[in-house]
Amino acid sequence: MMRIKTRRNARVKRELQKLAPKLVETAKKTLILHGTKTSHVLNSLLTEIYHLKKENSVKYSRKNDKVRPFESGGEASLEFFSLKTDCSLFVYGSHSKKRPNNLVLGRTYDHHIYDLVELGIENFKSMQSFSYDKKFAPQMGSKPFFAFIGEAFETVDELKHLKEILLDLFRGEVITNLNLAGLDRVYVCTALSANKILFSHCAMRLKKSGTSVPKMELIEVGPSMDMVVRRHRNPDDSLRREAMKTPHELIKKKEKNVVKDAVQGKLGKIYMPDQQVGVVPLANKAKGVKRERREAKMKGEGHKLSLKKQKQDIINNADE
Repeated sequence: MMRIKTRRNARVKRELQKLAPKLVETAKKTLILHGTKTSHVLNSLLTEIYHLKKENSVKYSRKNDKVRPFESGGEASLEFFSLKTDCSLFVYGSHSKKRPNNLVLGRTYDHHIYDLVELGIENFKSMQSFSYDKKFAPQMGSKPFFAFIGEAFETVDELKHLKEILLDLFRGEVITNLNLAGLDRVYVCTALSANKILFSHCAMRLKKSGTSVPKMELIEVGPSMDMVVRRHRNPDDSLRREAMKTPHELIKKKEKNVVKDAVQGKLGKIYMPDQQVGVVPLANKAKGVKRERREAKMKGEGHKLSLKKQKQDIINNADE
């Protein structure tokens, strides 16, 4: 058996270290792909998704004949591209008579397919179709708000699954501190039925309200479209458990009697034993008692000094 020797210079080690698992992962990158056949609607949509995620996305413009996300054997090319570009999210567009304007959103774990959602795009409106003042356009790299309107996002499994993928796709890097001045956009998802949602992208404009809280106005900037859920595939239970594992280094030890609240912060409870006033002896340190003893002591010393003086006077008189 022939042995393959891999170069282990400093540059290769740095590249391998970038791909190695980390305790705190960096922002997820998105891979954007075209299928064998795409429509004008899908081409515009994929281009606009790329512009919305330009900092953390890779777009391939060539047609990919071998990519079939929901078919057995059609995932090999997709997983290869995911490994090559180090992307954990992907957006795949295809068009056919059976499934027109088909968009597939998915996630990968360890560069293997984790879950999939297939959507049909209807009533698409691009960014160019909206007219507004360009100074209110969202800035690149800003953090967005998300608004999911409708009970179906909490009750229907397909929409719950789609909600998770949309949050992963558009939220960007996970951060702990946030500057409110950088929040200038919001993604609004409205559940029209059990399998159809209205997706819109709006810019936020802050106006004076006469109080410390400004008045917020939404300006639709696109893209806007209706998404119809066609097929979806949940991850396997074993793969989900493996992906949800938390490293031992990040597990925080539980603090007894400490509760963390989002508004009040860190709260703690202190348990004190019941005080039994009738049994506890009082300390004999009253200031009045001390003063009385001091005065009595001073009187006793003065009496001793007077007796000693009288004796000395008697001795002196006897000598004379």
